[in-house]
Amino acid sequence: MKELPDHAVSSPSLSVEPRTFPNSTSSGIRERVKSITGYFRMYTWCTMFTALGGFMFGFDTGSIGPVTVMPQFKDTFDPISPTLQGLIVSSILITASIASLVAGPLSDKISRTRTFALGGLIFAIGSVIECISFGLPMLIVGRCISGIGEGLFLSTITVYVCEIAPTAIRGSLSCTVQLYITIGIATGYFVCYGTVRLDDSVSWRFPFGMQAVMGIIFSAGSLFLPHSPRWLKHVGREVEATAAWSSLGYSAAEAEKEKETTQRTEEQTNGDEKHWWYIIKQLMDKSVRKRTLLGCFLMAAQQACGIDGVLYYAPILFSQAGLSSTESAFLASGVSGILNIVVTIITQIYTDNSGRRTSMIRGGIIISACMLTIGTIYATHGNDTPAGKWTVIALIYVFIVTFGMSWAVVNRIYCSEIQPMKTRAAATSLGQCANWIVNWIIAFSTPLFLSHSSSGPYFMFGGLTLLTVLVCVAFQSESQGISLEGLDTIFEVSPWRKIMHRHIGVSAVRPRVLHDDIITLSTML
Repeated sequence: MKELPDHAVSSPSLSVEPRTFPNSTSSGIRERVKSITGYFRMYTWCTMFTALGGFMFGFDTGSIGPVTVMPQFKDTFDPISPTLQGLIVSSILITASIASLVAGPLSDKISRTRTFALGGLIFAIGSVIECISFGLPMLIVGRCISGIGEGLFLSTITVYVCEIAPTAIRGSLSCTVQLYITIGIATGYFVCYGTVRLDDSVSWRFPFGMQAVMGIIFSAGSLFLPHSPRWLKHVGREVEATAAWSSLGYSAAEAEKEKETTQRTEEQTNGDEKHWWYIIKQLMDKSVRKRTLLGCFLMAAQQACGIDGVLYYAPILFSQAGLSSTESAFLASGVSGILNIVVTIITQIYTDNSGRRTSMIRGGIIISACMLTIGTIYATHGNDTPAGKWTVIALIYVFIVTFGMSWAVVNRIYCSEIQPMKTRAAATSLGQCANWIVNWIIAFSTPLFLSHSSSGPYFMFGGLTLLTVLVCVAFQSESQGISLEGLDTIFEVSPWRKIMHRHIGVSAVRPRVLHDDIITLSTML
C-alpha cells in the first residue's frame, strides 16, 4: 500500500542567534546579551511601532462599550435603547469591513507603510469628530469615518509584520499586533473606569480624544518605516529591496537567503497584477482558492465565537452575572483586560514552538465548553444562586484567557502566512472583511439578543465554535516553522484525507482532484 506524502517538512528558515550560555561569567553575560539583541534588530522595532495600529483598534474595542453605559453619556444622548446602543458600538465596523476590501490592492500599489499611514490619519479625523460630537448623528458619522481608517490599517499591518519577520520568529513578531490589541483593550477599560468618576461630558469625550492623538502619532511615524523588502521585490524595485533588508537589520547572508526563497514566486509576476480582475482571478485560482476560502472562514469564525460580544459589552455581562454597581462592572472588565495581556505575552513567547492547527482545535474545544456551560447555567436559572453567578464570571475569564492563548494569536498569523506573495495582501484584506462583517453582526445584535434571552447568545457562540473546530480538524494544515514561500506543499493533501488514510487506508480515500476539497469547504461555509 502506497503511503500518502507527508508535506509537513519545514523549508530552510532564517534563525536568530543561538542561545548558548557558557559557564564563564563574563562570556556568559556577553552571550546572553548577544542572544537577546538577536531578537531586537530593526525589524523588531518596526514591528513594535507598527503594532500601535493594533493598540488603537483594541482601545476603541475596550472603551466604546463602557462609554455607552456611562451616566454622563446617557445624560448627553438619552434615551439609548439596546438597538441604538448596538448601532453606536458597531457602526465603526460597517465602514471598516468595506475599507478592508480596498486595503489589499491599495497596499500592493502604494506600499504597506503608506496604506496604514493613510488609515491612521483617517482614523484620527473620525476620532476628533466623535470627541466633539453634540448629537448622535455626528457621533455615528465620526465612528464611520474612523472605521474607514481602521479598515485600511489593521489588515495591512499584519501583512507588513509577516513580510519583514524572519521565518524562525515570524509567529512571535506577528503576535505583537495581538499583544498591542489586548493592551489597548485593557487601557480602554481602565481609562473609562477613571473618567466615569468625572461629572461632565469630558468623561466620555476623553477616550475619543486619546484615539485621535494616537492616530496622528501612528500616521506620522509610519512614513519613516522602511518598506517591506518583499513588496519592493514584488513591484520590481530590486535594488531598493536589497537596501531594505539591510535597513531592517538582516546580515548580507540572511538577506540573500530570504531573497532566494522569494525568487520562485516572484518569477510568476506580470503586469496584469495591477488590475482588480486579475487580483480576483488570483484569489480564486485553483492553487490558492482553498486557502482563500479557509482563511475567510477562520477569520469570520474568530468573531462568531463571541469574543467581541464579550469585550464590547463586558460591563453589561458582568452586571448581568451579579456585579451590581457600574464601577464594579468596569473594574471586572479591566481585570479581564489584564488577564488578556498576560496570556498574550505568554503565548507570544511560545507561538513558534507550538502548532497553529493544534492551538486552534484545543482552544476551540475549551471556548465552546465555556459558552455552552454559561448558556446552560442561565437556561436553568442557576445564576440565581451565588455559586452560579461566580461560576459565570469565572467562565467568562476562562473564555477570555483561552481565546487570548489560541484563536486571538494564531488565527491572524495563519490566515496571512498561508497565502503566496501575489495574493497575501488581498486575501488578508478579504479575510479581515469577513471578520468585520461577523463582528458587526455580533456587536449590533448582542444587546438585542441579551434583552430577550440571557442564555441564547452563549448557546449560539458555543455551537458556532464547535463547527469551527470540525473545519479545523478537516481542512487546516499545519504551517508552523515553514517559510512563507514553502507553504504551498502543505495544502496538496487535506488533513481529513490523511486522517481517513490513517484509519481506513489509501484505497478508501484515494485523492482524486483538489476540487473535491474546495466543494466540501464551500458547502460548510
